[in-house]
Amino acid sequence: MRALVLVLDSVGIGHAPDADKYGDEGANTFGHIFARTPKLRLPNLCALGLPKILDQNYSWTRKDFGLPHLASFGKMQERSAGKDTTTGHWEIAGVIVDVPFAVFGKFPYELVRAIEQDAGVTFIGNYPQSGTTILEELGAEHLRTGRPILYTSADSVLQIATHEDVLPVQKLYEICEIARQYCDRYRIGRVIARPFDGAPGKFRRTARRHDFSMKPPRTVLKAIVEADFPVIGVGKISDIFAGEGVTESHPTASNDKGMATIDNLWSKTKRGLIFVNLVDFDMIYGHRRDVAGYAQALVEFDKWLCRFIDRVSPEDLVIITADHGNDPTFRGTDHTREQVPLFVMYNRESRDLGTRSTYADVATSLAEFFQLPEPWPDGCSFLTQNRTRRNGSLHEKTKGGTTSVSSN
Repeated sequence: MRALVLVLDSVGIGHAPDADKYGDEGANTFGHIFARTPKLRLPNLCALGLPKILDQNYSWTRKDFGLPHLASFGKMQERSAGKDTTTGHWEIAGVIVDVPFAVFGKFPYELVRAIEQDAGVTFIGNYPQSGTTILEELGAEHLRTGRPILYTSADSVLQIATHEDVLPVQKLYEICEIARQYCDRYRIGRVIARPFDGAPGKFRRTARRHDFSMKPPRTVLKAIVEADFPVIGVGKISDIFAGEGVTESHPTASNDKGMATIDNLWSKTKRGLIFVNLVDFDMIYGHRRDVAGYAQALVEFDKWLCRFIDRVSPEDLVIITADHGNDPTFRGTDHTREQVPLFVMYNRESRDLGTRSTYADVATSLAEFFQLPEPWPDGCSFLTQNRTRRNGSLHEKTKGGTTSVSSN
């Protein structure tokens, strides 16, 4: 009873039906990368069913339609309000966020002053900016003054950057822990420690980033642990869930490290859930609007996937999906509200899973796979074609996804 949930951070496949509410109508991370990179080949994702879920305008993929499909395939759209990492992952784990996390252009004076007084620091910055640009703008001043850099982005995040030679990383973490205590009341999803090194003009963020998230409500991860299965987080999973429902954590500095960690854990793990986030797609290429880099990262993942597929047995459950979009061809540098891919390797089945109405279908499917005492209430399992009870109603699988039917 071994499962893997693998989140390709930001790999969306086309704007969601409600994308206009977020200013994201027309966004399509996967599709626009393909359009800008006509020679891009992803044979192993195609073997899982990628051509079946792409917009028909990308007809160059039709040469891959004849490949054997090694997985069931479909799309998911987010029910929660938002398009950030925390919201997406929480919904995958079965939590629907009805009220979006707060986003600030400038943090309120009362919040900033409270953190400064408790942490014994005075910040510089306090405005939205990309993580690399903020170092160009304020890094030299930080070196002169020792004052931490406070900034945000279009997400619900409060970020604090300090040079590792100016402030020990552990001290930065302590400042962020203090900030986390105050950020809860402002409904800020994550406080992120952003250590960096180097000299002016050559600053670079180091691998010792750490996220301090709000604690989620009860998730399916917690339920799996309560059923005496391990839940192993890889990448920033433990940070996203504030450690709740995660029994073991393996932080990683890159996609390469994440994939290597999966290989190692898959060899050793005989039961339980491995939950992985591969962040480079989003952090390095999406936010920086690097189409070529994003495409190459997809190629590298596809090569790894070729090796990994042979290690998946019929009894294993492997789910590959994403948490939101981040179209590198779109305006701005923000995430994009998109549908996400869904590939499910289980029991050698290949079915069209349709368009799922919520990411929480993953949580309900995990609950079924691990034979939890109660089904997860906010989703519909895609592991069987039978009816699943949810919120007092029955939901029936159809070729196009899930449909509510009478419970009489």
